[in-house]
Amino acid sequence: MSIGFFNYWVFIILLMIGLYTVMSRSNLIKKMIGLSLFQISVFLFYISMGKVSGGTAPIVVENITDGVAPVYSNPLPHVLILTAIVVGIATTALGLSLVVRIRESFGTIDEDEILEMKDGA
Repeated sequence: MSIGFFNYWVFIILLMIGLYTVMSRSNLIKKMIGLSLFQISVFLFYISMGKVSGGTAPIVVENITDGVAPVYSNPLPHVLILTAIVVGIATTALGLSLVVRIRESFGTIDEDEILEMKDGA
C-alpha cells in the first residue's frame, strides 16, 4: 500500500528537509539551498498529480477502436511546472546575488552575525 504513495513520501521528505534547513540554519547560502529543495518538492508533487495512468498525449485520433475513446493526459500541469522551474531558477539566482552583495557589505553571510552588527551599530 505504501509503495503506491512513494511520490507523496518523497514530496513530504523533501519539503520537510527544505523547511527545516530554512528555519534552522543561519548561513544564507544554506537557506537558499533549503528554499530550492522546498521548490523542487512542490514541482515533484504537481508533476506526480498530473500523471494519468494509461493516458496518452492529447492528439486527436480519427479511428476509435472498439468504440472506446482513449484516455488523455492533461499537459497543463507539466507546462505550468516548466514555467515554475524557470521562475525558480531566476529567484535562486537573484537570492544568491543578494547574498554576494550582503557579503560585500557586512563581510559575512551568517544571519546571526549580521543581526548583531545591525543591533550594535
